[in-house]
Amino acid sequence: MNQLSAWVPALCMMLVSLISYVDRNTLAILAPTIRREAGLSNEDYGYIISAFSFAYMVGNPIWGRWLDRIGVRVGMLAAVSFWTVASAAHAAASGFWSFGVARAALGFGEGATFPGGLRTVMQTLPPEKRARGVALAYSGGSLGAIVTPIIVTRIAAAWGWRAAFLFTGFIGAIWLAAWFVISRRPDVRETHVAQPATEPAEPIRVADPRLWSFMLAYALGGLPLGFILYNASNFLSDMLALSQQTIGAVLWIPPLGWELGYFFWGWVADVMTGSGTARIQVERRLFTILMLLGLPLVYAPAVEPLWLVMLLLFLAMFVTAGFIIVAISYATHVYSSSRSGLIAGIGAGSWSAGVMLLMPLFGRLFDRWRYDLAFQFATLVPVVGWAGWMWLNRKAKSEI
Repeated sequence: MNQLSAWVPALCMMLVSLISYVDRNTLAILAPTIRREAGLSNEDYGYIISAFSFAYMVGNPIWGRWLDRIGVRVGMLAAVSFWTVASAAHAAASGFWSFGVARAALGFGEGATFPGGLRTVMQTLPPEKRARGVALAYSGGSLGAIVTPIIVTRIAAAWGWRAAFLFTGFIGAIWLAAWFVISRRPDVRETHVAQPATEPAEPIRVADPRLWSFMLAYALGGLPLGFILYNASNFLSDMLALSQQTIGAVLWIPPLGWELGYFFWGWVADVMTGSGTARIQVERRLFTILMLLGLPLVYAPAVEPLWLVMLLLFLAMFVTAGFIIVAISYATHVYSSSRSGLIAGIGAGSWSAGVMLLMPLFGRLFDRWRYDLAFQFATLVPVVGWAGWMWLNRKAKSEI
């Protein structure tokens, strides 16, 4: 198998994560229009996002364990089929409860996205390329967040917001047809992950502080991602009085930072942590740099030029990508690659738990026009995640 074809499965995972973020971000982009038509407050919207996040939190470790057992070929066919139907069902929603149910179903199905991506990378790429493989597979989410404002805003303007959700079902069906063919490859059908002889094979234990440090770095370091994805359109509409069309024209900019961040930090993680330098020391430095780079987000509600607001959101999402990639790199070296699906599920599930708990709070603050407090809180959360990771790893060995 040549080097180019070895990357095809990871590329497929990039495409499915792209589709998953088009599916989940369509509601976020069209939120100002849908809230007005359905009579929803920001707090109502926050609870609807929490319904997705709760189901996503539950679905991630469940799908992760299933994918580790039955493989990514069958597992991803089942998951994407389920969430494609759920996404298209949003077109029939009309109020709080119907959106909540459709959102929960979508969240559970999409829980397979990142476990499937990480599992596929671990079993189809060699260890020295895996961080970049994870960056490629995960980057579909950021790419989806980039293209969603451009595509769905135009579809909604031409045919209404319900047509945008029917479009999400259409692209899911196309991916399923392609994956049915591509996943016949032997390395994709395989249910065993080859791992170096030096790689530990210890189980994932709830009492292990390294597991909790991973969850803190991923969930709290990655919190600004959910905050910006789900709240930016409402912030730009309510505070800056931008139209739905203008929001669609500019809201691709912050996720571009997320996209570039995945590849940049994936490269950094491969080069720095694979050089023979003590891994834990490198990860400490990287997490500290990321924590400091995330602090300017707090100024977003206080600046006036739209370009500067976009720049601050861009930087925040660039930093968020680094927290996720470095956290995944850390966890996949602490634990066996054979548990990569579960590792990804735990990470994404913990992130979703944070979003689930905080989205109603952010919505309540937005309803009260306390954008300053909302952004302060979103900026502080990664600092807590950094501090927790540093504290829990204070006695870690110099190398893992």
